Amino acid sequence: MVAFPDLQVLMDDVVAQGEGAEYRWALVGTNTGPGGTGRRVRISGFEEWTIGGDGLIAASLGHYDQAEYDRQLEHSVEELR
Repeated sequence: MVAFPDLQVLMDDVVAQGEGAEYRWALVGTNTGPGGTGRRVRISGFEEWTIGGDGLIAASLGHYDQAEYDRQLEHSVEELR
């Protein structure tokens, strides 16, 4: 979070799937923290949630495109359009 002081995590959707759910999100921010590139990124991803017996999230497994994230850190999301 230090790397992206203006970080926003936006919820795109939550979809029930069997005993769990999938939380779909977008991360938006500018890499202006210490040693940052100054580049803006917008990365989509999702979390696979396992719901416990108490109805709370017992486990979360996150997914996103690391290569796309690295590309945006180098070139910025605006340059990719």
